[in-house]
Amino acid sequence: MHYPEHWYEFGPMRAPGLLRLALEWRVVWEYGASWLAQPLLANAPEGDGHPVLVFPGLLASDASTRPLRRFLEGRGYAAYGWEQGTNRGPRAGVLDACRERIKEIRKRHKRRLSLIGWSLGGIYAREFAKEFPRDVRSVITMGTPFTGHPKATNAWRLYELVTEHRIGAPQIHEPLRTPPSVPTTSIYSRTDGIVAWQCSVEKVTPLHENIEVEASHFGIGVNPLTWYAIADRLAQPEGAWKPFDRSGVRAWLYWDPNRKTWY
Repeated sequence: MHYPEHWYEFGPMRAPGLLRLALEWRVVWEYGASWLAQPLLANAPEGDGHPVLVFPGLLASDASTRPLRRFLEGRGYAAYGWEQGTNRGPRAGVLDACRERIKEIRKRHKRRLSLIGWSLGGIYAREFAKEFPRDVRSVITMGTPFTGHPKATNAWRLYELVTEHRIGAPQIHEPLRTPPSVPTTSIYSRTDGIVAWQCSVEKVTPLHENIEVEASHFGIGVNPLTWYAIADRLAQPEGAWKPFDRSGVRAWLYWDPNRKTWY
């Protein structure tokens, strides 16, 4: 099977259009579905108790990741928020505080931790995993634009306004494309209304994979399909990680990320 190595193998990339942007209203349904699906999610793989640190997206806080963290706690994990308030982009004080939080959680549990990031939060997760490969067990991102053109999103102007950082500098964006050396999963949606989905497609290797779900950008972190996939990924034995298995019923719920589409 051929696995695309670069975003441009999927065709032209541009920021999502008005139709997909309008579909972001699905977040309301996704929040409700996450609770209605609790009986089914109760069958999701149980965890081994290792710690998990979750990073929120741009202009979001730990409140946005609380439902996911509660689900993970129910699966047996020690789930933590980043405790840095509203995510206004990478700033020196915030980044240093995150580094200390990773070290503190590692020391407290005496176990490597998994990092999960929603949108911009996924950039934090990937970059800290590169910085602390001995402390990080795995990485999962949700709708994170780590590759492709930096302006292929509907949030780049807001990002510049909030962070006061100009995007597009090669010395900043090129390194983001390099994946961590630990098992890494990118969960994305081709109907994401904020980020061009090609920006979230990782080159597949024995340690790097993509999982496609049907979700909005604002709802991917509370989508029940995302939650099940996260539980499955986190339950992989340390040192014996295997790619997500789409066989059986899962093939009807999780699309083949390597298929070609017109959008």
